[in-house]
Amino acid sequence: MNNTQKNEKITLYNNDITQNLYNIYKDSSYLAVDTEAMGLIHGRDRLCLIQISNEFHLTSCIKIELNNSDSPHIKKLFEDNKIMKIFHYARFDVAALKCNLNINTNNIFCTKIASKLARTYTHKHGLKELIHELIGIELDKSSQSSDWGSCEDLSDKQIDYAANDVKYLIEAMRKLRIILEREGRYDLAQKCFQTIPVHSELDILKFSNIFEH
Repeated sequence: MNNTQKNEKITLYNNDITQNLYNIYKDSSYLAVDTEAMGLIHGRDRLCLIQISNEFHLTSCIKIELNNSDSPHIKKLFEDNKIMKIFHYARFDVAALKCNLNINTNNIFCTKIASKLARTYTHKHGLKELIHELIGIELDKSSQSSDWGSCEDLSDKQIDYAANDVKYLIEAMRKLRIILEREGRYDLAQKCFQTIPVHSELDILKFSNIFEH
């Protein structure tokens, strides 16, 4: 695979972003983040792709190659406490980043947790339903189950799918925050976000729900 693969201004990097791109991203206030893996079991199913986008709609995808365990620019960005990292179901992504790249993600906002605290009028808190209601965009999820670890170039459809999972997260976060603040639940949401790294570490260590009776 070539060093980069471009698709409608979405650039695919191998293992890490460049120094120049890092210098741009490090001045962001927000980074929307998502990951793709070979499966859902940490330690068995490796991390294959990281997608990031900032408030200026600069979107990049980073393909994590087999046996790579070091992405220093991404690590510095995600551990930077000045930048808010926005995920949908952060628990999985934070664990994947920790397990595969030893990244300790700081300053987290999870739109799934926020949705459950804010949108109590519905039980539909998936990303597709959330983006459709809040932003009016229908996400195409047909490439969700893909071989993200393939040594071949990712298809245009895969890149579009991956990029779309982060393109709208910052706008969704802002709208969810308005609801949470209006309903007096934003402080509670922040407390929940602070527990995500602990839950992620428990998932890596294969503990079940230790908070059950």
